[in-house]
Amino acid sequence: MNIFMVFMVLYAGQINTLQNKQVAHMQPHRAVIDAAFGGKLLELINAPSSLDLPTVPPKQDSEGNPWAVDVRNLGPSAVTVVGKPQFSIKINVNQTVHIYSNGAAYSQKW
Repeated sequence: MNIFMVFMVLYAGQINTLQNKQVAHMQPHRAVIDAAFGGKLLELINAPSSLDLPTVPPKQDSEGNPWAVDVRNLGPSAVTVVGKPQFSIKINVNQTVHIYSNGAAYSQKW
């Protein structure tokens, strides 16, 4: 029972964190995540099977914060997000990942 309560508290905290972000959606048939999505929650619906992050990893978003984007895949199938150099992550349906950039490379935060 205690493990269940801890899980619920962590889950509720994650939901509250994501709700504070501006939600964005990609245009249909686009396969590149624009740097302007930095600082936002990007929801994917019917996205291509592979999406590219900006070719040059951004250092900051439009508000001057370190560049990061939360990507939520709403389906109907898994999506792979690819960034250079050497970054690739598969996002399953109903999964959200936090991707950030230090201006030189992309990383994922669990």
